[in-house]
Amino acid sequence: MNMKSETMGSITENMASGPGTRNSSVRSTVLAALALWLGLVIYLGSKGTFVGSADSPPLPLFLGFAIPLAVFFAAYFGSNAFRTFILSADLRFVTAIQAWRWGGLGFLSLYAYHVLPGLFAFPAGLGDMAIGVAAPLMVLELVRRPSFAATRRYVMWNIFGLVDFVIALSLGTLCSGFFPGITRLIGNVTTSPMTHLPLILIPAYMVPLFSMLHFTSLFQARQLARSRISACVQG
Repeated sequence: MNMKSETMGSITENMASGPGTRNSSVRSTVLAALALWLGLVIYLGSKGTFVGSADSPPLPLFLGFAIPLAVFFAAYFGSNAFRTFILSADLRFVTAIQAWRWGGLGFLSLYAYHVLPGLFAFPAGLGDMAIGVAAPLMVLELVRRPSFAATRRYVMWNIFGLVDFVIALSLGTLCSGFFPGITRLIGNVTTSPMTHLPLILIPAYMVPLFSMLHFTSLFQARQLARSRISACVQG
């Protein structure tokens, strides 16, 4: 818990270190929101809120992922201060955080111990590991030339990171036990453990948070590309 709190503090401090993002109220609001969000997920997870019945789709889990992202987009498009905060984030740090996704190896370990089905664990785990391994390479390129943020390679890496989440969430839903055909295929091992603590922190907190970091990178890439086009037109 302390490690997660320190990580949240590091994220907000580094994201707010760029020009034009010194506004302490925005930084404090973001930090408070991250802390409250984490606390809420832990509380709801301890109450079994995300646990659904076998005869219904995992809607609580989907809402746990979708609502934070909806709030993020609402804040980005509705608040100039927050949009400035996001567009001024240090992309080197935002990208480096994605190296944590090497932890996707844990999915393979849980498969080995028959906690999660292979149909979910392998795509989700290997996809996360691929993003995590590539993250330091992306950071090195950004250090060498900040304009790398607008390149196709960097944009595609971020898009792949988001696609990996979509695939993992889709397969997690299919393997939840709600679909009889898939359940017969994978046996009694389903993704139901993902609705309990501590694993619930992954789909309801870490996945939305890392998705926000990917979108932060893409928003900045778009801004840099537009600046280049504008400069060429004016030149």
